[in-house]
Amino acid sequence: MSPRHAFLVLAVAGLAALAIPGISQVPAQKKHQGKPSASARRAAALKAAADSAAAAHADSLRRAAEAAVADSSRRADSLAAAAKAEASVQLRVVPNVAFGLGERLVFDVNYGFITAGEAVLQVAAADSIAGRICYRIEFRVNSLPSFSWIYRVEDRYVTYVDEETIAPWRFEQHVREGSYSRDFTAMFDQRKNVAITTEGTYTIPPYVHDILSAFYYARTIDYGPMKPGDQVQMNNFYKDKTYELVVRFLGRQELDVAAGTFKTVVIEPLVKEGGLIKSEGRIVIWLTDDDRKIPVRVNTKVVIGSIDTELREYGGIRGPVTSRVK
Repeated sequence: MSPRHAFLVLAVAGLAALAIPGISQVPAQKKHQGKPSASARRAAALKAAADSAAAAHADSLRRAAEAAVADSSRRADSLAAAAKAEASVQLRVVPNVAFGLGERLVFDVNYGFITAGEAVLQVAAADSIAGRICYRIEFRVNSLPSFSWIYRVEDRYVTYVDEETIAPWRFEQHVREGSYSRDFTAMFDQRKNVAITTEGTYTIPPYVHDILSAFYYARTIDYGPMKPGDQVQMNNFYKDKTYELVVRFLGRQELDVAAGTFKTVVIEPLVKEGGLIKSEGRIVIWLTDDDRKIPVRVNTKVVIGSIDTELREYGGIRGPVTSRVK
């Protein structure tokens, strides 16, 4: 046997002697007989406490998870119920043959004998708000360069009018007049009767209007059977309040403007706030005496004089303008 083989045999024999009782020359320790030591008891107590805490924590997590699932289920049920209730709200349908998508009206804005600006009123697009199809209606007034050095005006109003209810879901006002400026936005929830604005959140009556949507609603009214003095009532919301808006029928008149000569019905909106032009006096509007009810002229009495807005051109009309004389 070589020295290397002898070394391996001895090593294996030594390991076997250490592993097998009775072969090892080192006597094995006898097992401790009797009660466990204090340290062993403390260790056992700590382990039992840890096991109990772990079990309690696991149970707490389980109960929290069950509560979260139940809460999520309740929330889902609540949202589903709210959505169902909202969907069940029946909104009115207002017949409208007066205006439609693509209508564009251009006006001269005259202050006394001076043409001071231009106004454009158009049904610019169709959008979806709160699941409803709406007309996006824009009104812009700009002073002419020849007048801006006296008093600069750059006003823009936008309303999103429900195609069926002819009531607004959103309104924007951006006013730049001289040194005065104002930006105002309102979202109208016509199902829940709530207005959320840049001023706050307010309760509103059903089918409340902004001043621009009110004007378009006024175009859907049948003035045929009316007599001078008859009135139609609406509600107008502006800033932080709802105001009563009365449209008074004044009569009929033939009127000549740049766009032509028209038979018209004459109305007067009695509004306290939110006008398209800030005024201290009355506003009178001439509409074509036909199904379109196109505004031909608007006269606004202001503190010093009056402003006349007269139709210069029109296009994209929904149907024939039968009231035009020439």
